[in-house]
Amino acid sequence: MGTLRIIAAAYAIALLGAASLNYIPGLTDDQGRAFGIFALDIYDDSLHVASAAWAAIAAWLSSRVARSFLLYFGILYFGDGLLGLITGSGYLDLGIINYGIQDLPFGFKILANLPHLALGGFAAFSAIAFGKQARA
Repeated sequence: MGTLRIIAAAYAIALLGAASLNYIPGLTDDQGRAFGIFALDIYDDSLHVASAAWAAIAAWLSSRVARSFLLYFGILYFGDGLLGLITGSGYLDLGIINYGIQDLPFGFKILANLPHLALGGFAAFSAIAFGKQARA
């Protein structure tokens, strides 16, 4: 199994972990925020499960499909993180539609959007850096 497929499989596991955060006792506070930061809801959980399925299928099929997943996933999630950083709401979970622009402290916006920025950025970087494997 090539590097791209391993990375895509790791994303499937990480995204399933993200979807499970609300359901692990002790990880959420009394307001339902994971780690006191993320207020995950059914939209977020659905997004993470669907993304995990996409990653798992891509990893299973081929390096070329895994590269496509990492590139498109990376662009989508990084863009969502950037929008969240600017407006306080992302688009993947329909937050920008449901909640609009939110007046939140910038430090909070960084913490809340760092997972999407990091996951998206690393996925896109991986697709580019290891892209030759998909053509081999």
